Amino acid sequence: MEIRRALATEAGSLAAVWLRSREASVPWVPPTVRSHEEVLRWFEDVVLPSSDVWVADHHGEPVALMVVDDEWIRQLYVEPTSTGKGIGGALLTRAVRRRPEGLRLWTFQSNRGSRRVYEAHGFVATISTAGDNDEHAPDVSYEWRPAGRR
Repeated sequence: MEIRRALATEAGSLAAVWLRSREASVPWVPPTVRSHEEVLRWFEDVVLPSSDVWVADHHGEPVALMVVDDEWIRQLYVEPTSTGKGIGGALLTRAVRRRPEGLRLWTFQSNRGSRRVYEAHGFVATISTAGDNDEHAPDVSYEWRPAGRR
């Protein structure tokens, strides 16, 4: 597996990974409120042109993606058939190396698997809401800071 920057031509592949990951995570996370076409357009028009997008590549195919904007990890999704193999952790490690001053992210409170990965990589829960997101589901913010700045 190789971790590399996403290509502008990969919007379809990345949207498919994002959608499959979200669909496989129901009922632990709420279903997406966006259609497949809306997600594809969002990757083409918003995510890839304006964000730092990383993929885990397995034999030329993205099996995971991570979207980083400044200190925020906006998206981190792994292909359902590739979960539990350390891919999400490898992407987090890449993000920490690239943003050594600190990182933040949001996840659904019910997403216990992802929360365990974040916590194993030194992220600490800081804020919870009752659902200030598109899905209106309870969520939690995590923060990672270098040891001297916690």
